[in-house]
Amino acid sequence: MSESNTLPPQERNVLPLKERMKILRAKMPERDPQIRSRNFEEVNLGLPPTAALTEASRCIECAKPGCVVQCPVGVKIKAVVALICAGDYLGAAAKMREDNALPAITGRVCPQENQCEGGCVLGKKGAPVAIGNLERFIADYERLSGKLGLPAIAPSTGKSVAIVGSGPAGLSAAGDLIQKGHRVRVFEALHELGGVLVYGIPEFRLPKSIVKGEVDNLRRMGVEFETNVVVGKSVTIDELMRDEHYDAIFVATGAGLPVFLNVPGEHFNGVYSANEFLTRVNLMRAYNPDEYDEPVYDCRDRDVIVVGGGNTAMDAVRTARRLGARSATLVYRRSQAEMPARLEEVHHAQDEGIEFRMLTNPVEFIGDEKGWLTGARCVRMELGEPDADGRRRPIPIAGSEYILPANVVIIGVGTTANPLIQSTTPDLKTNKRNYIVADPETMRTSKPGVFAGGDIVTGGATVILAMGAGRKAALSIHDYLTTGNW
Repeated sequence: MSESNTLPPQERNVLPLKERMKILRAKMPERDPQIRSRNFEEVNLGLPPTAALTEASRCIECAKPGCVVQCPVGVKIKAVVALICAGDYLGAAAKMREDNALPAITGRVCPQENQCEGGCVLGKKGAPVAIGNLERFIADYERLSGKLGLPAIAPSTGKSVAIVGSGPAGLSAAGDLIQKGHRVRVFEALHELGGVLVYGIPEFRLPKSIVKGEVDNLRRMGVEFETNVVVGKSVTIDELMRDEHYDAIFVATGAGLPVFLNVPGEHFNGVYSANEFLTRVNLMRAYNPDEYDEPVYDCRDRDVIVVGGGNTAMDAVRTARRLGARSATLVYRRSQAEMPARLEEVHHAQDEGIEFRMLTNPVEFIGDEKGWLTGARCVRMELGEPDADGRRRPIPIAGSEYILPANVVIIGVGTTANPLIQSTTPDLKTNKRNYIVADPETMRTSKPGVFAGGDIVTGGATVILAMGAGRKAALSIHDYLTTGNW
């Protein structure tokens, strides 16, 4: 980021429309896959300023920008890109922060291809503008410049809001509510802030220093944080309202209860949920064995299988590879075309030597007499008719069973709602899957003054969708605090 953020007029975006449309999308620089697959350094290196400026110049300045419509947090992307084109990178970062409290994070892990970039008109005939890469660029430029463009804070309203959970939904809501002049305090059950951003996403995709930087920015805005508080155990929702006098509460605890396959042998030593595995690696620093005792069953020179096809499964198998696995294999019951993981993560995993076994499903785990895992009995699958989600249903092929050797198996097929808050707040309505029931537009729950959003309402989703829920909740909370209407 050594280049100046001011450019002479002849170097700014003054190209005719047809010329802009001929510019090829700038490629994100990456670390060599043979080297990065053995360490936890960040894979993507970020666009250099010249490439970012060229990429921004590809924007054709639509009158009705579809990118904004498809952004769950409503970032004014057209205005941000225009500021980049003008060489005003700090101004672009400040404009971004008006709607997005975590730009350095979403620029790295948001599935832009399905959100803002999916609405870019250039994508109809070619490659859309690399909005996510530009978002990361301006956030990193801002951080390295030391000149933070924080939004203005309104005068104090005298109202206070408790936010339960410091993941993307909670942090996004905190950023909006503090701007409105409310006192905001975030309660986190773990010892580090960031929720799934720190315990669920590996260092090579989202460095912990980036998350810490964004949390520190919220602190500078006035948001208060408290760790090691398990709401529902250390303190209940009712106690926060009655005894600590919070005027509103936003529950943003995520959905962190692991889902298993319920097949024989899941009790063997060496079988993990992806949540536990990634939490141990990320929060207990298994990625740094020189300074920390490894808090996971040693993957070195062992065969590791990860079951699942989403981003969490992809994170787990790439992590196992970096921990020295002899073989790291992803097992998925559908074909690669049905995998919900981001295309970028799939390509990165393949480049790093991850073996993909598609149309394969474990039906039993096998172990020795001492209780240690030795393999997985798998069955080959074929795709039938579409299911309720529109994806073709996987069907076992009779007589196709075989044994896949494994010393470690990591189950990454999804999560569900942790019941702690629901079980200690009896007047908080839940659905049959124990997720909190909340109005999808206002995030209001059945309990006056209590709002909920993110994965604890919808089930597992993406970081940016959780942030969108946090923004909706913040708007609704502000309305409630200023009007008193429920």
